[in-house]
Amino acid sequence: MADPSSYRPKPGQIPDSPGVYKFRDEHRRVIYVGKAKSLRQRLANYFQDLAGLHPRTRTMVTTAASVEWTVVSTEVEALQLEYSWIKEFDPRFNVKYRDDKSYPYLAVTMNEEFPRVQVMRGHKRKGVRYFGPYGHAWAIRDTVDLLLRVFPVRTCSAGVFKNAVRTGRPCLLGYIGKCSAPCVERVSADEHRDLAEEFCDFMAGRTGTYIRRLEKQMTDAAEEMEYERAGRLRDDIEALKKAMEKSAVVLADATDADLIAVAEDELEAAVQIFHVRGGRVRGQRGWVTDKVEAVTTGDLVEHALQQLYGEETGDSVPKEVLVPALPELAETVQEWLTERRGSNVSLRIPQRGDKKALMETVRRNAQQSLVLHKTKRASDLTTRSRALEEIAEALELDSAPLRIECYDISHLQGDDVVASMVVFEDGLQRKSEYRRFQIKGFEGQDDVRSMHEVITRRFRRYIAEKEKTGEWTDGENALTEDDGRPKRFAYPPQLVVVDGGQPQVAAAKKALDELGIDDIAVCGLAKRLEEVWLPDDDNPVVLPRTSEGLYLLQRVRDEAHRFAITYQRVKRAKRFRSGPLDDVPGLGETRKQALIKHFGSVKKLRSATIDQICEVPGIGRKTAEMIAVALAQAAPAAPAVNTATGEIMEDEEDGAPETTADSPEEPVTAGASDKRRGQET
Repeated sequence: MADPSSYRPKPGQIPDSPGVYKFRDEHRRVIYVGKAKSLRQRLANYFQDLAGLHPRTRTMVTTAASVEWTVVSTEVEALQLEYSWIKEFDPRFNVKYRDDKSYPYLAVTMNEEFPRVQVMRGHKRKGVRYFGPYGHAWAIRDTVDLLLRVFPVRTCSAGVFKNAVRTGRPCLLGYIGKCSAPCVERVSADEHRDLAEEFCDFMAGRTGTYIRRLEKQMTDAAEEMEYERAGRLRDDIEALKKAMEKSAVVLADATDADLIAVAEDELEAAVQIFHVRGGRVRGQRGWVTDKVEAVTTGDLVEHALQQLYGEETGDSVPKEVLVPALPELAETVQEWLTERRGSNVSLRIPQRGDKKALMETVRRNAQQSLVLHKTKRASDLTTRSRALEEIAEALELDSAPLRIECYDISHLQGDDVVASMVVFEDGLQRKSEYRRFQIKGFEGQDDVRSMHEVITRRFRRYIAEKEKTGEWTDGENALTEDDGRPKRFAYPPQLVVVDGGQPQVAAAKKALDELGIDDIAVCGLAKRLEEVWLPDDDNPVVLPRTSEGLYLLQRVRDEAHRFAITYQRVKRAKRFRSGPLDDVPGLGETRKQALIKHFGSVKKLRSATIDQICEVPGIGRKTAEMIAVALAQAAPAAPAVNTATGEIMEDEEDGAPETTADSPEEPVTAGASDKRRGQET
């Protein structure tokens, strides 16, 4: 525990201006990011008597080892920089909203020549129109199915579209009238784009005008005795009204607004957001956060607004944002939202009428979300804590191993030997810390030597970082880059787990001993009887089959096994796809593809002259000569034979054998204790 006075800035050193500040721990990791209208006044609050600080704030300042700040010109800039740093450094003491799913959006790819309507998740892409988010993907598909009758926009994938272009036949939707079939030129690209624009207008809430236009067309068709056309228009209107009924009107004035409600207790908070467009609820989402810092409801709202609109611009930011409490710097936040939208945004608390009633509905949803989360989280936290305690007790560790690293070796009968390192922190996967290794010290199959090499390389890097920063001598530590991002292999685990028995455990322990590391525990999990092996112990530790500790070790081991096999198969597939062009120095993938495209196949390239090879863009004479030499030295592949007829197939070699990496006849060995066939996860 650090004393805040040891890193407190000198009097007068902190500027009295807007800015953003970062607290770092002894490993130089950024643990907290904040902003202030006056850096001097805000930072002074952290260096008062510890007894007067909020318990969470006290924990943060005693965990920190240094503080630094960046001055900005306006409070809006400070708000934007704070959001950027929280997103980049993921500080442990900042409020971070999380949910257990990726919300689906209805997306229209207006950036393509023929826009496509589809369900999308994840990060938003430039040039794509988004509507939602929705609670379930099936809700999107139901709506789209109704609208395609009126707006027959393309919904097929790029592969299906290209196949239809090639064959001249549309897909099923084209035959039943739910796609305008631009793939077979039933409509032009401009006409199809107009359909997509009308689809987007309808989804954006501009429904009344379009339905009135259809009703007028239906009336005109009936007067002209075009009864079939009038009947189709009538069915189109019914389909649109049915789609609109799926989202009832909640605000009579066709308002575009987002309503944000918060439910909280001493430890956690839940946020619910309703997206209202054209007076109808078009989407809903929710987040939950641990209150790791002393925050008010206004602070929670501000963090939610940052996460909600930090990457949004234009119409994605509504004209009106309704909240349960205003942030401390409400005017600054409103100005920031206005900049992101490009026009005025109102940030306020609803006081009466429909908007206040709807806010109460959103608040009830937030309260239910918090109760449900606590029900799940209580079991989850209890189970993980019990698992770590059982591991510590079984292995006689001083404390629970909060960081566990597991290593596994994978190869194909001695070829393509690789290793994996997976990391679990507090019983949860830390995928950003996963690492992969190629075995370089020797060739062939030797899991014990491979394990020794991997452990040595991993912890040699760790020691190198410590020596580089002078940690051995003056107590300074820098396990992160200057910008706060973690270095590779920077943090040591409390427990190293290897996939295997006594030999692998002995190899890992020997590697640590040779490096002079004696404060990291080592164990192995043998797959045959799920026994836990410790160094220098002839008898394994047998955990009960119902033990949460054993279950956690199995999860860690299985994840390392999966990660190793995945990497090994990638390398194997790459080796199988290799050809004579891979041996040409300096010839990258782009120029190799240009050569194959120009000549059609490696066979034709082999028969080409140097001058003909030079005709390919980007290929000079020296490179052409090396290509000719490499192809001349490589023996041509034997002709393929149709085993059913005995016919010799025409050679159309493309530099890659027919055998694939997923061939079931090829067993994958993963570690000495696992001789089963590898299964792709």
